[in-house]
Order: sequence, then C-alpha cells, then structure tokens
Amino acid sequence: MSDELVPLLAGLVALVAVGQSGIWRVSRTLVTIAHEAGHAVVAVLSGRRLSGIRLHSDTSGVTVSRGRSSGPGMVFTALAGYPAPPLLGLGAAALVVLGHTRALLVAALLLLLATLVYVRNLFGGFAVLLSGAVVGLVGWYGGEEIRVAFCAALSWFLLLGGLRAVLELRRARRGRPGSDADQLAALTGVPAPGWLGLFVLLALGSLGLGGWWLLADLLPPVEELLAPLE
Repeated sequence: MSDELVPLLAGLVALVAVGQSGIWRVSRTLVTIAHEAGHAVVAVLSGRRLSGIRLHSDTSGVTVSRGRSSGPGMVFTALAGYPAPPLLGLGAAALVVLGHTRALLVAALLLLLATLVYVRNLFGGFAVLLSGAVVGLVGWYGGEEIRVAFCAALSWFLLLGGLRAVLELRRARRGRPGSDADQLAALTGVPAPGWLGLFVLLALGSLGLGGWWLLADLLPPVEELLAPLE
C-alpha cells in the first residue's frame, strides 16, 4: 500500500467509527476519556484539587475538583472538556506528520495512566485500562507501518469524534441544562450559545487543519489551488 494512502484510509476507518451509530455508542467512550482528561489537566494546572473522574457506560462522564466555585480557574476547567478531543487530535496529527508516532503513543499511554489514577468507578477503570492496553500493544509490538496507521486513525477519530460530540451537545442542550456550556454561562454571563459556537469553531478548525496536515501528500500544492485566481 502506498504510504500516501495510509492517512486517507485511516480517516475512512475513523469516519465509520464516528458516523455509524452502533459503533459510535461504544467508541464515544474514548472521546469521553479525552474530554474528562481535559477537565482534569486544566483543573490541576489552575491550582484546583482533583477529586476524581467517573466514566459511565452511556458514554457520559464527570470530573470533580475542589477549589473556588468561581473565578478563572473554574472557568478554564469548565471550558477545557469539549475542546480537548479535537485539540488532542490536532496534536496527534502534527506528530504523525512529523514522524513521531512512538512519542505520540508514549504520550497517550502516560495520559491514560494519569487519568486512571483518578478514576473512581469500575467501568471507568476498565475503559481506561483497555484503551491503555491497546495503545501499549501497538507501541510495543507494532512495526512502523502499523504505528503510523494506528496513530493516523486515532488522530482522525479524535478530530471527527470531538466535532460530533459538540454537535450532539448543541442538539441536546435543552434537555441537559447542566452542560459545560450552561455552567460557563452561569460563571461568566456569556450565554450558552456563545460557548457552543466557540466549541464548534475549535472543533471545525482543528479538523480542517489536522485533515490538511494528514492529507498533505494527496492534496495539490497551494500554488496550484491559487493559480486560477491569478
């Protein structure tokens, strides 16, 4: 198989995993892990005390941290969840393009292990352990081609899955008044639709840029795209 086609085929696999409802009901758990990890990391960085993470079989999750109930630390913690999967996908795409797949797998494994320390329920522990086992097996036993294909698929999945999760929140928000967007509205006074718009823009921007990087070898140079305009 041509090396240039690997990211494209990986993207098609990820598209199925995100777009097919039956598969998505299971695979969405990985997006939830990234989402809650985003909350957790920013909570710690902002000086809050992380109490625990719970991941549920319906692919929902919650991260509990202690500290001030308002202020920048709480705002950034609430903000971090939905942007985390697409931004992690964008970072993964950059490492794939630069050829640092082993570093990407190590970083993913470390993030999963750090998350596992704070998981407080059985299903959540199982989901994180299973994800870590898959990443570890690919990193330890997989050859270069397998690592590239897996990392490209992971990047696409986080980019596409992060966008779908945001769009699902946008459709379901009326029935979920405690969503991250509603919490941010209460904390900042900025209406929830404004935060939803920010989530969508970040997800779309990450998908556009990450997709461009991953498919760069299959796309015509920018000069050719602009030639008709000259």
